[in-house]
Amino acid sequence: MADLHPCQSCGACCAHFRVSFYWAEAESLGLPEALTEAINPWMSCMKGTGQRAGGVRCVALAGEIGREVGCTIYPQRPSPCHELQPGEERCLRARAAHGLPALSGKMSLT
Repeated sequence: MADLHPCQSCGACCAHFRVSFYWAEAESLGLPEALTEAINPWMSCMKGTGQRAGGVRCVALAGEIGREVGCTIYPQRPSPCHELQPGEERCLRARAAHGLPALSGKMSLT
C-alpha cells in the first residue's frame, strides 16, 4: 500500500462533494444511467452525491475511505473528477471532514 497514489488511499472528495455536470456529459462519456441522477433539466450528478441527508458517497467509489479506494469508472469519470487535484483547497477540506491529515503540497494525477 506504500506505493499507492495519495488518492488511492483517500477517497474523501468522492464522499464529500456533489459531483455535478452538464447532463449530456454522462451520455458522451458512456456512463450508465444507473450511475447518475438528474438535478434539474440541465444538470446531473453522480448517484450518491446529490443528497446531504444520510451522507455523500459516489456510487462509483469502491473501498474504504482513508485506507484503499478506487473509482470503478475512472476512464469515464466526469469533468469535476478531473478538475479536483490532490493537495488543493477542496481536497484538503474533504480530507479534514473525514479526519484525514492534510497532504503536503499539490500533486498531479498523471
